[in-house]
Amino acid sequence: MMRRIAVLDAPTNLGLRPPTATSVPGCAKAPGALRDHGLLARLRARDAGCLTSPRYDPGDWRPGDGVCHASEISGYSVALADRIGAIIDRGEFPLVLGGDCSVLLGSALAMHRLGEAVGGRIGLVFVDGHSDFRHPGNASYVGAAAGEDLALVTGRGQADLAAIEGRRPYFRDIDVVVLGIRAQDEYRLDLQAAGITTRPVPALRAQGAARTAQWAHEQLADCAGYWVHIDVDVLDPAVMPAVDAPDPGGIAFAELEILLAGLVDTPHCLGVELTVFDPDYDPDGSYAAEIVNTVVSGLAPVSAPAAMPPRLLPATPAPPSPRRGNGRPQPSRPVAPAPVVTPAPAVAVEPIGPVAEEATSTDDAPPIQSAGPEPVGPRASAGPGLLRRVAPPEEEVVAGREPVEPPASAGPVPVRRTSPEAEPASEPGDDASPGPSAGIA
Repeated sequence: MMRRIAVLDAPTNLGLRPPTATSVPGCAKAPGALRDHGLLARLRARDAGCLTSPRYDPGDWRPGDGVCHASEISGYSVALADRIGAIIDRGEFPLVLGGDCSVLLGSALAMHRLGEAVGGRIGLVFVDGHSDFRHPGNASYVGAAAGEDLALVTGRGQADLAAIEGRRPYFRDIDVVVLGIRAQDEYRLDLQAAGITTRPVPALRAQGAARTAQWAHEQLADCAGYWVHIDVDVLDPAVMPAVDAPDPGGIAFAELEILLAGLVDTPHCLGVELTVFDPDYDPDGSYAAEIVNTVVSGLAPVSAPAAMPPRLLPATPAPPSPRRGNGRPQPSRPVAPAPVVTPAPAVAVEPIGPVAEEATSTDDAPPIQSAGPEPVGPRASAGPGLLRRVAPPEEEVVAGREPVEPPASAGPVPVRRTSPEAEPASEPGDDASPGPSAGIA
């Protein structure tokens, strides 16, 4: 059974600074521009509507006043979390169209509520050209939530954004994987000190997009599922200049497509958000068309006939996994070649082979040899609250090797939540260091 995609517009620009003294950021127009290129029809997605953003008005904000539009962003994040939670409760796959990166606060709040409901932790795969890790502990002042969003969702910053509904942090540092930042990112050492796993562009390209997606799965093996954040400024300005803070050294559209397909090709992926595209810098719509092509191809595994919804299981006692490096459980080596699993006829992604850990990652485990692409799922020794597929009765699990998910013919796996209702959400974050026309900072 395939998962139906539900597209929700979140056209907020509250997290950015004005491009000029008399204009507002254009990323609020992104959902409409992408819809104009047939995104919903091509995805065969349900239209989940639009969550209208409050008015953009910095007023007399000055450095030292905290995050601009903080009250409006907080309220918007709670409403967005409600909408995302409702989509997931229907068994659908949310695709949230931002807007700036402050939409991550609403998504993070929804994921924290979900994790609490199922008795497990939800992780974050943060695909972005910038770390967005500015916070009061490493900067003289804060201002633009879209340049501070990762810091906020990991509990750093003012409480009205970082602790909405008393939830703090929305994502634990060890449950975050950052992909696509530039090698010289301003806050790369802060990420390393926090224990947040990163793979900058040079390492991502050296390992390949498909292997990087597989590697990200493995870093979040202890989580019940994960959310994917994609800021299109992860792309190189040569192919995607229509963003508020273009930064050379990014990836290509083909790499983003392969990476996205690899990240969503598992029931553990709970949803995706797309941010920062600014149609004001795309007068002929050519960049919007490229984004739509990439998203449609990248999300093909979600709606493929063999795709299955996640099964959220309550926490069960299990022996602790061995921990090394930054404290993340290390995947165990298979004792025999993994059985070949026929992938769904979706996007042609490069096969996932041995995963070689790159130098800048905080994980120091040796490479894992595998006999072929293998779906990523919770391990037999996984910790509490894991999102697991139930293996068919006839499948025998070999000691030391991951259970293999049921073949496509095994049919859909239902979604089950252990808590009747989810709690309120937590707080938002901010964006990378601004470029020529970046957010308030």
